[in-house]
Amino acid sequence: MKATKQLVEVAVETEEGRVPLGIMNAKQALSLPDDLDVKVSHPDHEPGSTDNFIPKDQLHRHLDKS
Repeated sequence: MKATKQLVEVAVETEEGRVPLGIMNAKQALSLPDDLDVKVSHPDHEPGSTDNFIPKDQLHRHLDKS
């Protein structure tokens, strides 16, 4: 599977904890506005089932290595 087609869960951190926004492919997650402070599930784990979240810039670096 192509790296940009990997699925990730996108979430924001609030005072009450992590709030999921949805599941999308990595390319869609990277295209979200930079002023939106989101975390994404690590693409090596199943979205919606993992607690391993990374910042969007780390996702970009991970996909560049793929």
